[in-house]
Amino acid sequence: MSEETKENTVAKTEYGASSIQVLEGLEAVRKRPAMYIGDIGNKGLHHLVYEVVDNSIDEAMGGHCDTIHVTINEDNSITVLDNGRGIPTDIHEKEGRSALEVVMTVLHAGGKFDKDSYKVSGGLHGVGVSCVNALSTHMHVRVFRNNQIWEQEYSMGKPLYAVRLTDQKTDHRGTEVTFMPDDTIFQTTEYSYDILSNRLRELAFLNKGVRLNITDKRVTDEDGSFLSETYYSEEGLKEFVQYLDDTREKLIDEPIYMDGEKAGIPVEVAMQYNSSFAENLQSYVNNINTIEGGTHLAGFRRALTRTLKSYADKSGMLSKLKFEISGDDFREGLTAVISVKVAEPQFEGQTKTKLGNSEVAGAVDQAVSEMLSYYLEEHPKEARTIVNKVILAATARHAARKARELVQRKSVLTSGGLPGKLSDCSEKDPEKCEIYLVEGDSAGGTAKQGRDRKFQAILPLRGKILNVEKAMPHKIFENEEIKTIFTALGVTIGTAEDSKALNLEKLRYHKVIIMTDADVDGSHIATLILTFFFRYMRELIEKGFVYIATPPLYLVKKGREEVYAWTDDERKAIMAEMAKGGKDSGIHFQRYKGLGEMNAEQLWETTMNPEYRKLRQIDIVNAAEANRTFSMLMGDEVPPRREFIEKNAKYAKIDA
Repeated sequence: MSEETKENTVAKTEYGASSIQVLEGLEAVRKRPAMYIGDIGNKGLHHLVYEVVDNSIDEAMGGHCDTIHVTINEDNSITVLDNGRGIPTDIHEKEGRSALEVVMTVLHAGGKFDKDSYKVSGGLHGVGVSCVNALSTHMHVRVFRNNQIWEQEYSMGKPLYAVRLTDQKTDHRGTEVTFMPDDTIFQTTEYSYDILSNRLRELAFLNKGVRLNITDKRVTDEDGSFLSETYYSEEGLKEFVQYLDDTREKLIDEPIYMDGEKAGIPVEVAMQYNSSFAENLQSYVNNINTIEGGTHLAGFRRALTRTLKSYADKSGMLSKLKFEISGDDFREGLTAVISVKVAEPQFEGQTKTKLGNSEVAGAVDQAVSEMLSYYLEEHPKEARTIVNKVILAATARHAARKARELVQRKSVLTSGGLPGKLSDCSEKDPEKCEIYLVEGDSAGGTAKQGRDRKFQAILPLRGKILNVEKAMPHKIFENEEIKTIFTALGVTIGTAEDSKALNLEKLRYHKVIIMTDADVDGSHIATLILTFFFRYMRELIEKGFVYIATPPLYLVKKGREEVYAWTDDERKAIMAEMAKGGKDSGIHFQRYKGLGEMNAEQLWETTMNPEYRKLRQIDIVNAAEANRTFSMLMGDEVPPRREFIEKNAKYAKIDA
């Protein structure tokens, strides 16, 4: 690799139209949008914003931008404004038109492909902004350069007029992009403030010194101002780890942190141990969250295990242990964030979730080894605390393995290997099968009567399952309800690659549906089950196998006419429709609080029949934020939970 590629700085060359390189046209985006942005649901909708923001972040990574504003407008359009150099507006030599128009209307056109403009960028995000344009009914771009304002508008990716110079003057510099997602392409066009806010917070931690603002013009506070938030981090990943861990009891006062360059690759790492048994490793490449890990994560794990084991052996603290320490033991109770900047990242698969560059493993390994070795020598008290935590984790793992083996051995010895209270389906193809995890035996009985026996299995759960966030691992595998879930689903712990990963080879159902009562207890049970899935069966969620059933809240009756309603607004609309003509007498409604209040036929019609039911698929939009939320809601630390309840109490709908 040449020195030019190794540099993580912007070359001191002019950023003009000649920097923009064109690879191909924009024909297929509207025909096959999912190929370019992942899907046309909620995730794809928010991905449009990320693509535009990533262009601004690329400017920031090059040292040209330090403030980015994201605004959700009243009509659900989005405006992104930065103070970067502004997209070039001069004539592109090859294309014979303004470089701004080329960037906004041609796929694979952007400064990202020219190594003199950007040494490092978030993947190939020159692809992104033209895709956003193609998938928007309207886009308006304004460029602030040299005290002048240039603009162009588009509809579905096509320019409405040539790039033009306005008669306004400005001291501002940068680019402003406003776009309206196409409602004929996306299943929903309503943006979530929380989803965008969480991503901007994450970007602020990953790019220290950059200020990111978000404003929601659809919502006003009590004083009449718009809902808004500003994210800014001076210490980067160090503050990120503290934020992720603020709902847990810390074992060391300050995070272990390093920021430097190894083999020409900028590496930033922060890590901290807490008293929990959960491992929380978040890895990023050029600001992209690599959910599946990759070579950078492999390098981190290798260095962590080798360095800590070497220290523990030298200290003599492992001498009384009667079994071997595993690499997993060093990661229990560990929260760490690894961020690398790679000039030409190679991602395995189209989703950019696993890094393949082999040279990155060595760079991260070296950086983490040096950081940890220095820390352990300089902080002997904290070092002993960490090693004691590792020994505790190894002891718990040893006990958990015995409990797990017992579960798996028992499941083989029982008749057919299935738990007695499971009412299985006759279909054997997992892709066609679904299992309902039902709250309580009585609702389970109704569900058994109402189901389609061919493809629907029912597993009643007695009461509330164990809160795995607070429990020792071996206690989890000794819990009867959890043992039953493992056995019924046909999954085990441990694969050839990872002893802690979920083995899905013998998974018996591709739809796992949580069905609980529509009350506070039901919500709590669903949250306990989701906590268990997130901590011990996350692969089920990542593959899209986990759903929550949505039973109706109301049955509205008028004479013999019966209509179900899932929300208060729906109920009011139905009652208004029934009352047309001024005859509102004889209209009654029933509020369902439990599944047991419905008979088998009603439960089938509303909640189990694939033609009419409403299932909510569980998805992990932001793994770091999800991890923190589960820890805050279900963990031992009370103050963060109290703060969350006080902040959100006004949104609670309580049946009096």
